[in-house]
Amino acid sequence: MFNSLSEKLETAFNNLKGQGRINDLNVSNTIKDIRRALIDADVNFKIAKEFTDRVKEKAAGAKVLNSISPGQLMVKIVKDELTELMGGQEAQFNITGNPAVILIAGLQGSGKTTFTGKLANYLKTKKGKSPLLVAADVYRPAAIDQLTVLAGQIGVPIYAERESTDVVSIALNAIREAKATNKNVVIIDTAGRLAVDEAMMTEVANLKAAVNPTEILFVVDAMTGQDAVNTAKAFNDRLDFDGVVLTKLDGDTRGGAALTIKYTVNKPIKFMSSGEKMDTLDIFYPERMAQRILGMGDITSLVERAQEQFDEEQSKRLESKIRKNQFDFQDFLEQLQQIKKMGNIKDLMGMIPGMGKAVKDVDINNDSFKGFESIIFSMTPKERTNPDLINPSRKARIAKGCGRNINEVNAFIKQFEQMKNMMAMMNKGGGMMPKMPGGMMPKFKR
Repeated sequence: MFNSLSEKLETAFNNLKGQGRINDLNVSNTIKDIRRALIDADVNFKIAKEFTDRVKEKAAGAKVLNSISPGQLMVKIVKDELTELMGGQEAQFNITGNPAVILIAGLQGSGKTTFTGKLANYLKTKKGKSPLLVAADVYRPAAIDQLTVLAGQIGVPIYAERESTDVVSIALNAIREAKATNKNVVIIDTAGRLAVDEAMMTEVANLKAAVNPTEILFVVDAMTGQDAVNTAKAFNDRLDFDGVVLTKLDGDTRGGAALTIKYTVNKPIKFMSSGEKMDTLDIFYPERMAQRILGMGDITSLVERAQEQFDEEQSKRLESKIRKNQFDFQDFLEQLQQIKKMGNIKDLMGMIPGMGKAVKDVDINNDSFKGFESIIFSMTPKERTNPDLINPSRKARIAKGCGRNINEVNAFIKQFEQMKNMMAMMNKGGGMMPKMPGGMMPKFKR
């Protein structure tokens, strides 16, 4: 996410790090490099100049020159300005009403239909809502089929009229269906086009007038940079939408759209999305995004994801077992599976301060733990809960069952025992629990 921008900003800040003397020239060069980095990220020149002028004003004079850590102070100033540029604070999402009606708009290929499914899943699993999806994209081939498949994946009903092209009638009928079936949120997936055109704008404007939506969200492909910002402006002039959704943030995103769309249309970014899985949708927090762009990580989001997946009672049970030195393979397997539920492993590691750059060129995915899982799955239930039972003959059977050689099984069991011993030692010493030893981590490809 924004790797190129992050690297160029880091290079800019290096002008102020490790210098014996900090002077006006160093600061001016750093600000020029920041402006260049923003322009390379497809930020409009006027916006980039205004941004760096504000940074220069705040960094002027003794504030940076006499600072003990001028590099760190400059990073903080840039972080604060990036946060303001992207909206300042988390934007509220309005789902009041019975039912609340949410209208989804955007160009074809922006990830609009996928986001519609993700939003329904988010409202169902995290907000306790009962959503109804509405297939109002009547032009794109298989659009109704795609939304039907997504609805099936998340267990949410869908309303569609395959023989009709009257989207206003479809939407009104869907709202009546929602009221009759006690669905409290209606999410309408509208048609996209390859470019902004009058027919598209008229249709979605008529739809807005007919259903009076609680929220109108405009979906933007973050990979399209400044073009996405221009498209958003054209839509906002006609629709006056409530917020923006950034999709495809797991791609080769330069960052221009995320940084400048709030400035251009004066509408907040409300959600960000990456990947195709239905649980990869996050609320957009400007400060957290600024921190990630500057390589500071995002510990807050990481902790929130962990809290969503880790059951408190299960955590207490696991802590008790660790204190009694009874941690077993079944416990280890459960921890792996919960970590995987938190999201893409590489994305999670990027939330740790300093790790984003380290894993940038490393091929990491959730399949990286399959080796561990296959070995544990080849054990009997008794072996999983009683590691001491595993003797040479059992190891041979386990290796054969998971299709791995005996040396891999031996190495895994040895590393598991080392981790377990470290847990016991830390428990006796009253210290913090250790991280998984390096040897327990899967081998990733560069």
